[in-house]
Amino acid sequence: MLLDTASLYFRAYFGVPESVKAPDGTPVNAVRGILEFIDRLVKDHRPDLLVACMDADWRPQWRVDLIPSYKAHRVAEERESGPDEEEVPDTLSPQVPVIEAVLDALGIARVGVAGYEADDVIGTFTARATGPVDIVTGDRDLYQLVDDERGVRVLYPLKGVGTLQLTDEAWLREKYGVDGRGYADLATLRGDPSDGLPGVPGIGEKTAAKLLAEFGDLAGIMAAVDDPKAKLTPSQRKRLDESRPYVAVAPKVVLVAGDVPLPQVETAVPRTPRDHAALEKLADRWGLGGSLHRLLATLSA
Repeated sequence: MLLDTASLYFRAYFGVPESVKAPDGTPVNAVRGILEFIDRLVKDHRPDLLVACMDADWRPQWRVDLIPSYKAHRVAEERESGPDEEEVPDTLSPQVPVIEAVLDALGIARVGVAGYEADDVIGTFTARATGPVDIVTGDRDLYQLVDDERGVRVLYPLKGVGTLQLTDEAWLREKYGVDGRGYADLATLRGDPSDGLPGVPGIGEKTAAKLLAEFGDLAGIMAAVDDPKAKLTPSQRKRLDESRPYVAVAPKVVLVAGDVPLPQVETAVPRTPRDHAALEKLADRWGLGGSLHRLLATLSA
C-alpha cells in the first residue's frame, strides 16, 4: 500500500475540525486525521507493506524545463499576500513535521527523493512491486498506474478513507473510455489547469477519449495528423498540428517516473513502534490520544 501522504493530510486537515488541538492549543487536526486514516486503511485492507510517499520536490526543475508553466500559478499564489484556496493554510504547515516525526517513530516507511514528486516515488515502487499494489490518493494523475494484470489499483477517497472509489481498468473504461496506460495520453491531450498543463486547444476529455479509441494512443493520433485519409476534422487536424511542440514534451511531464533512485527502507507494516520513547513524547506533546492508541492497536493485531 502506497500512500500519497500530502494528498491524505490535506484531506485530513479539511475533514477534521480545527478545534482538535494539542494541550497548548496548537491545531493537530491533520496529525490526528492522518493517523485515523492509516488506522482505517490498515484495518480494512490489511497490507503487508506500507510506504508513506512524500514530495521532496513538488515542482521538479526537469519538469519545469520541459513545460515552464508547470505549476507556475502555485508559485505565484505563494507570493501573493491575499487568501487563496490552493495556498497551504498556515495552521497546516506546522503540522507536517509532526506527521513526519510520528510516522518515523511508529516505523512506517516514509520516502521522498530529491528532485522528484511523491507521484514519482509511487510510480517507482509500483514498477518494482512483485505483488498487488493499492495506491491511496486523491490525485487522479495516478490513474495512469492502474493495471489489472499486475493487480495495481487506486483507492480514491470519496469521504475520508471509509468510502473509497476502487479504481480499476473497468472503472476507467466506463468513466473515461481508456485503461491505465491510456489515461496519461488522455491527460496530455486534455491538459490540467491545476498543474499548469495547457493541453491541446479544443481537445477536451470526451474528444480525447474518442481520438484514443480511434487511433490507439497519442503517437497514433499524431501520425493521423499527417495522414489525409485519417478521420480527423479540419479543426482537430489544425490544432493537433499546431500543438506538436507541446505534444513532444508533455508526456514526459505527465508520466510519473518509474526509475527514481529509492533508498533502502523497511516497508513491512510495523507491529510495534520503532522508537517507543520518541512516540510517547510526541503523543504527550501533541495530545494524540485515542487516534494514536487505535492505530497502535491495529498495527499490533
